[in-house]
Amino acid sequence: MNKTQFFFVLTLILLSFNTTFAQYGYGNGYGNGYGGYGGMGRNSMSQMSQADTKPKEIPAEVTVAKIMEKLKPELNLDELQTIAIGNIYTDIIKSQAAIIKDEKLSQQQKSDEIKALFEVNERKVNEYLNEEQKLKYKALKEERGNNKKEKKKKKKED
Repeated sequence: MNKTQFFFVLTLILLSFNTTFAQYGYGNGYGNGYGGYGGMGRNSMSQMSQADTKPKEIPAEVTVAKIMEKLKPELNLDELQTIAIGNIYTDIIKSQAAIIKDEKLSQQQKSDEIKALFEVNERKVNEYLNEEQKLKYKALKEERGNNKKEKKKKKKED
């Protein structure tokens, strides 16, 4: 499986978690009154502890819509390709979420299954692309992989 594709989907998942946490104010101490900020009184805090404070998952369809919003113009996809590839990405994101939630699997097993999932995904996507689109798709994946490597280097330097 291509490492670039693995990192692409992993980044999407991490970004979706980051967005969810930001909506609930985790991490900075200023959001929605957690940690005593925001003018919440004792009654509000007791109500907050009774409520389900678990962040909501972002639906796979929302993530796929964002991916397809970028891929469609870059690959010049027609409507049939957009729908078919969107369905493939929806399936892979749902499958990946199920793998991640499976407590019976070790981290290594989860990683191996996700890699296999991405390999299958890449083959399925390529079935719907013509030769020119396949080259562009491959270049996009490589470009995203290089961008991630550069970001990691910058983080290590800081």
